[in-house]
Amino acid sequence: MTNPEVAILMLGLFIVLVLLGFPIAFTLIAMGVGFGYYAYHQGGSIQEISDAFNNQIFYLLNQNTYSVMENDTLVAIPLFLFMGYVVERANIVNRLFSSLQLAARNLPGSMAIAALITCAVFSTASGIVGAVVTLMGLLAFPAMAKASYRKDFSAGVICAGGTLGILIPPSIMLIVYSAIAELSPLRLYAAAVFPGLLLAGLYIVYVIIRVYFNPHIAPRPNYDDNVTRGEIYLQLLTSFVPLTVLIMLVLGSILGGLATPAEAAAMGALGGLVLAVAYRSLTWEKVKESVFLTAKATAMVCWMFVGSWTFASVFSYLGGHDVIEHWILALNLQPWQFLIMVQLIIFLLGWPLEWSEILIIFVPIFLPMLDTFGVNPYFFAMLVALNLQTSFLTPPMAMSAYYLKGVLKKEIELMEIFKGIMPYLAIVIFSMFLMYMFPELALWFPDYLFGPYVP
Repeated sequence: MTNPEVAILMLGLFIVLVLLGFPIAFTLIAMGVGFGYYAYHQGGSIQEISDAFNNQIFYLLNQNTYSVMENDTLVAIPLFLFMGYVVERANIVNRLFSSLQLAARNLPGSMAIAALITCAVFSTASGIVGAVVTLMGLLAFPAMAKASYRKDFSAGVICAGGTLGILIPPSIMLIVYSAIAELSPLRLYAAAVFPGLLLAGLYIVYVIIRVYFNPHIAPRPNYDDNVTRGEIYLQLLTSFVPLTVLIMLVLGSILGGLATPAEAAAMGALGGLVLAVAYRSLTWEKVKESVFLTAKATAMVCWMFVGSWTFASVFSYLGGHDVIEHWILALNLQPWQFLIMVQLIIFLLGWPLEWSEILIIFVPIFLPMLDTFGVNPYFFAMLVALNLQTSFLTPPMAMSAYYLKGVLKKEIELMEIFKGIMPYLAIVIFSMFLMYMFPELALWFPDYLFGPYVP
């Protein structure tokens, strides 16, 4: 076999192993080292055991590990994660959901709207889709079930809302993307503000319209009519406002150039601790749990970077990137055709794979072609970011559905969850269409803050 054929075999084997359930990070490392040993082998026989380790792949693995450790951008990941875990364990989300229910009680589907806003705020603070969907599944789903909301409708709201955190800044996914594509995280955050708000807004509009015409799927709960506006405002002031202000301070300090993402994340982590103390819900046990979960998630992300950079280096060295690039360029596509084809590929990859695998392995294949087709890399990043929402919402590997099923168990069937998330999948695709038609949704804000983008 020629080297490009080995590269394609490497890619295909990786997908098969992931589908079989092997851990992603260590599968990437194993594939990178295994095929890299072949790629960098200098020929000749191995006379001694020490000769077996005289291969450039081991130097490459070591350098990639060191590069991840010294990457300043990635420092923000554990700090954002810690902020999210502290907020989750401080019972702030419970207060937030309860107050938003009362605030939205006169709207159709008020509990669903409250769940979506809670998901958006909490997922923005945590960036952990699994944690948001799991917690809201335990908190909001029973409340909606008690109010006779239809199960598939409630499940769709929670699954879709829980994924918003990977798009709305400060997003861990955007931190990862900036490191992969070597783009400014500040510009990425600015570019994601309006697309994120657009998607969340479309979700809420969809809920209101659907419940207005089909009120039986989400009956109005029996709220206490004796609750005054002043009491509702007071609840919002003590639940929604503090967390929202914390997020705005973190995001504002980044976009305003007052702090790097890592410094802002540190401020957010401290703010999460302060909120937990203010709510009298901070205990040593909760701090230990937050630290442990942060270390666990951070280690996974960092090892995925080590593995993906090693995998991508070997794949490129074998000629894999060249094969795909020559094939695409040979099609003589127009820029809009290139964008549609790439987004379709990413959408289809969302069926079997998660966003991390798609982002780390497949997106770098297309990045070098952006200059050829004259595509703004930040506009492309926002299309990808919107598209990656589908990796959580597309059966059969819709991970948000499995997170929810995991906590609800026999209360709902998996097919009911899949049915509930389908409309939101269509909304994501519609959002991508709107952004393609109106690129200013993604590009106006970063250009306003930082000036026009210059390649």
